[in-house]
Amino acid sequence: MSRMATRLRNAGFAMLLGLFASSAFAQSTAEFINDASAKGIADIEASRLAHQKSESKEVKDYTIVVINDRTTANQHLAKIAKQLDLPVAPREEVVDKAKTLMPEVKDGTTFDQAYAASQVKTTQEAIEQLQREAQTTDVPEIKAFAEETLPKLQNHLQMAKALQAGR
Repeated sequence: MSRMATRLRNAGFAMLLGLFASSAFAQSTAEFINDASAKGIADIEASRLAHQKSESKEVKDYTIVVINDRTTANQHLAKIAKQLDLPVAPREEVVDKAKTLMPEVKDGTTFDQAYAASQVKTTQEAIEQLQREAQTTDVPEIKAFAEETLPKLQNHLQMAKALQAGR
């Protein structure tokens, strides 16, 4: 076989592997909704805990924004799932998954620092997940959800970074 034919065959093989790999990592719309909902619940619960434990006005103000925005986002995801008649996980299963996703945050003087750091990390991950889904989905409702939710998450990230810098 000529070198050119070998190169073409190898390039074609590499392209096929890439396509299989990207489809293997792509989530179905129902999987995305379940995963994003679980992460939202974890964020809400971590923020509720922070609201109770923190003495910082800035942290408490931040937690209220996160709780409200993430609750609204989860309600929107539930509405999308219902509109699309998607099989979604039972609430108990999503809550159980959320519990495993909740960051472990220490008590005492380092609580606010640990909470702010975990919020920076989890919010960055949520933004990346939503951007990835918005780029790969062909579901208009998910694209619209991303357009509505991304600016709020980017605001959360900016606020979390400010909390982290201020601690």
